[in-house]
Amino acid sequence: MKTETKIEKLLQKIRPYVQMHGGDVFLVGVGDGIVTLQVTGACKDCSLSHMTYNSMLGGIIREEIPEVKEIIIKN
Repeated sequence: MKTETKIEKLLQKIRPYVQMHGGDVFLVGVGDGIVTLQVTGACKDCSLSHMTYNSMLGGIIREEIPEVKEIIIKN
């Protein structure tokens, strides 16, 4: 299974939680072990979004998809 597909499946699992808080998260791209995500909605302006995404989603992605080396969060 492609890395992009694996990440999309993980995002589908976590998306309801993010949407409950007025935001959303989308995969922008994957390359050379780097995953870029876009946050929108209330999460875009939240000062804790980077910490939340890096700890929660980043941890899940790194655990489930070991080929991912870095995660970039864009607002």
